[in-house]
Amino acid sequence: MRLLVLAVGSPRDRHMAAMIREYETRAGRYFRLETTEVPAATGVGGSPAAVRAREAENLLKRAPRGLDTWALTSGGTEVSSRDLAGSLSDMATYGHPGVVFLIGGAFGLDEDLVKGCSRTLSLSRMTLPHEMARLVLAEQIYRAGTIVRGEPYHKGGPL
Repeated sequence: MRLLVLAVGSPRDRHMAAMIREYETRAGRYFRLETTEVPAATGVGGSPAAVRAREAENLLKRAPRGLDTWALTSGGTEVSSRDLAGSLSDMATYGHPGVVFLIGGAFGLDEDLVKGCSRTLSLSRMTLPHEMARLVLAEQIYRAGTIVRGEPYHKGGPL
């Protein structure tokens, strides 16, 4: 099953970038994981709504058809690591083509974009910087793979 992380912007801190790459590499052992970065919107007048709209256009251009779109927002549904693992496992078992995870930029995701997604997820009730959200998502995808396979990384055991 294909998992695609579409993220606005690139990590600015090299240490953060290295951590993200590490977990994306680990997650790639369990899922066909790809990451695509789209540029943050600039030159749109500074209005948060205009920035979100431009970034939504950039994200939608890169989102392949046929995959579920899951928006990462602080107002999304909170799920446990086991729940995420179960959802991904079920999708793979039933031949679902995959998921696109959308991570917004500094102002978050466009409201219309979020409404058009098949699911919204919250990594925390707290607001996270988009770079941190990307790191947490990569770690949770990796964790989901270890849970599904019953490997010892997740101390709670297999599904």
